[in-house]
Order: sequence, then structure tokens, then C-alpha cells
Amino acid sequence: MERSDLKIVFMGTPEFSATCLDSLIAGGYDVVLAVSQPDKPVGRKHIITAPPVKELALSHGIEVFQPDSMKSDEAFEKISAVAPDLVVTAAYGKILPKRVLDIPKYGCINVHASLLPKYRGASPVQNAILNGDEVTGVTIMNMDVGMDTGDILTTVEVPIDINIHTDELMNELAVAGSKLLVPTIDDLVEGKITPVPQDEALSSSCPMIKPEQGEFSWDMKAIDIHNRVRALSTWPGAFTFVGGKKFKVYDSALSDISSDAEPGTVVVAHKKDLIIKTGEGCIALLEVQSEGGKRLTADCCAHNYKVGSVLR
Repeated sequence: MERSDLKIVFMGTPEFSATCLDSLIAGGYDVVLAVSQPDKPVGRKHIITAPPVKELALSHGIEVFQPDSMKSDEAFEKISAVAPDLVVTAAYGKILPKRVLDIPKYGCINVHASLLPKYRGASPVQNAILNGDEVTGVTIMNMDVGMDTGDILTTVEVPIDINIHTDELMNELAVAGSKLLVPTIDDLVEGKITPVPQDEALSSSCPMIKPEQGEFSWDMKAIDIHNRVRALSTWPGAFTFVGGKKFKVYDSALSDISSDAEPGTVVVAHKKDLIIKTGEGCIALLEVQSEGGKRLTADCCAHNYKVGSVLR
């Protein structure tokens, strides 16, 4: 079968998804419909904004469908009507019911931002960074009625830099996944792939991030605070409390400075350096925000801190 003869319904919402959709378009497949979550209010002014997948699809003349639920008769009838050979999902954000999964000839496949069965769920990238993993990756799998439980088709590994944040790593995974997607589809259609069941003993789940997960204590290890900052800098932000007020850290780096001071002590506050003692090691704060104040880089605010003072 020629790529242009393969009718694909693509389902996805954020930038990660759009990168994958772009690879299908560039690959010459017949994307007959793009499904994304509804437009949502964004920013302080709550401006109704279309998701990246919708914008990309419309720019290529692809019809867009934005149902509130995939469980509705409307959604089932819409997908059935376009008679796809394959459904491809990537960070769509909703589980597909069995009757939708059963529509396409070649089934439904998902581009998932982790090396399954590790990190099933909504926050695999954040959790990989939170846990200090050195390697993550992308899995393309057959979809079933479970949460990321389907058989594995292909995978690719992606190293995790010690200073990379979630958004940056997500971009790297999107590129890796989009490059893997086209040959995976070709091999799937030609019957060259033997799906591999996931090892349930190695599985772990990662639900949506909650705001309280951003809180840290100076008593924690420097590496654990740093990982929390990197994982949650976009949302909800890593934070502790100083003088009863929320103190957010948006960027940080591990420091090789040694100190016997108590955790939370300012050990360096000079020019661009703002270094704090933790429960194990020291951490350099690169961008911070005190409650009610502006986000400031260390070179703009380090002089406001006194060496020897304790941030409690």
C-alpha cells in the first residue's frame, strides 16, 4: 500500500502531538481527520486559544473535530464515517472506548513519551526528571482499553541531561517520536512488526501532576530539589516557604561548593551567584520569585541576600 492510500485519523492536542502530526503530513500519508481537545482559555486574560494540533491541521486543509468526549455517539459516528485504516494518537488526553479502537483496519497506535511499561499515564516526562532518570524515550504501542497497557511496537531511547527541564525534554521526545512514527507505520502495515506484551511487573503509573507536588524543603538533597525544579518549572513550579511566604525556584544548578551550615543557609550571594546549603550538598538558584514579587534571575537579586542568613 502506498502511503497516500493509507487513511489516518490523528488524535492529539499539544505541541508534542503537533510534531508527530507534522511527520505524518511530511511522510505523505492521507490524514483525513485531526481530533483534538476543545479550545481552552489561556493566560491571565483567559483568551480562548486553539490547541497546536488544530492550528497545524487547519493550515494543511485537514478537517478538525473537537469532541468533549470520545464516548459519545457523535464521536463514534464521526470516526466511523471517515473509515480510517489507522488511528494514531499522541498526547490526546482521553482514553478511547473499545468501539472506537475497533474501527480502523490496522488498529489504533499511540506515541507515548516514556519507555513503557515505565511511567504509564499523564506525566511521564515530569516523573522521569523527578526521579533523576538518566535515560527516557518514546514507545509506540498498540492501544487497548487500558491506560498505556497495549503491546509495544517500537521504542527509541533519549538521554536526559542533568539540567534539562520538562518542556525542553518534551521537545526532544517529540522529535524522536516523530522520526520513529513513519517507519513504524510502514512496517506495521506491511506486517513486519511483532508486538511485544508489556511486563506488568515493571509497570508504574504517573497521574496528572498536582500543585502540592511542587513543594520542597531545604532539608532535601540538592539533587532532589534540582530535579523538582526542572520537572515542574512550567507548572506548578517548585516552591518552599520563606518567612511564611511562598518562594518559587524556576531554574537551578548543582553546586560543588562545600559547607557545614544548616540547610537553607545562604553560603554565596555575590553578583550572579546565589547558593544555598541543602540537606546534602549545595544548590545554585538561577531564577526565583518571592510571593508578590517578580521573577528574577540570580544576577538581579543575589545582592539582596545575606551570607549566613537562613531561608526559613
